[in-house]
Amino acid sequence: MKLDICYRTIFRFDSPVRESQNEMRACPVTNQRQQLLSYRISLEPSARTLSFTDYWGTRVDQFGVTDSHQSLQVTAEASVETQDPIPLTANPPLEALLEPQFRDSHEEYLHPTPHTNYDSALAQEAQTLASDAKDVRSTVEAVWEFAGSRLSYQPNSTKIGDCITEIAAKKAGVCQDFAHLGVALCRSLGIPARYVSGYLFSSNDRTGSVSGDFVRVQTHAWFEAAIPGAGWLPLDPTNQLTVGHQHVKIGHGRDYDDVPPLRGVYSGPATPEVEASVEIRRMDPAKFPTTALQPSLLREVMKPRNRHNHTQSHNQQQQQQQQQ
Repeated sequence: MKLDICYRTIFRFDSPVRESQNEMRACPVTNQRQQLLSYRISLEPSARTLSFTDYWGTRVDQFGVTDSHQSLQVTAEASVETQDPIPLTANPPLEALLEPQFRDSHEEYLHPTPHTNYDSALAQEAQTLASDAKDVRSTVEAVWEFAGSRLSYQPNSTKIGDCITEIAAKKAGVCQDFAHLGVALCRSLGIPARYVSGYLFSSNDRTGSVSGDFVRVQTHAWFEAAIPGAGWLPLDPTNQLTVGHQHVKIGHGRDYDDVPPLRGVYSGPATPEVEASVEIRRMDPAKFPTTALQPSLLREVMKPRNRHNHTQSHNQQQQQQQQQ
């Protein structure tokens, strides 16, 4: 499936700000399941952009507006071709999770994080799911089904930073909450899992249904679990879909904080209003030939910062877009 994607975020401030510095992660990655065909960004006010690949393999577009401004519009346009993933054939027993080499190579995806910090009650529910499963894959699929049934999809019911245990108790959330719950449950069982940010070509995030060739949505999220001897199994708990040609991956990380669509700071006492949208159009491949986009010649890898030591001044507030 060939998709044209337009991601746009507009910040409107109630008074001029002196400066803003921002990072955007909106560019689809090229992997075995999808191929990036074109990508461009536009900024208003205009600014110079530095692009690099971060520690997790996600493209980051970094830009700063140093002149006084009262609004900021960020637009990213991409064309991508997707297909369904190649089915995983390996189906290892749960004991394979204890293999030292496997654990060492997935160490970063085994530990709780601020967004996936499960408690004993969630861990016990995960153990119950595992007790009825015979192997790693069936355990992951049980977690996927449980996460999808445990939460009710309710836009604006949570905010970034809410504890996953409180969200699970409230039994309501949006796509990033479903993904964080799946990641937390997997990790409590010793299954490496990572959070994925992306787009979903769907008229309804909760069902994954499609009506027509054009949709207006928000960014989406799901999770991937590592299967020993097979690779990463991507699953979408929000709508109980296996990840396929409707899904466009931007990147992955330990949780949302590693792959936020847009994050930044600004200087000044102003209060922003944020308007974010994603428009996706399905194209006819026969009318629009496919040509792969070549990788950038300049690539820089940056390690993740220590989130526990992050501080910011009174006049520098974090701008974050919440995925719905």
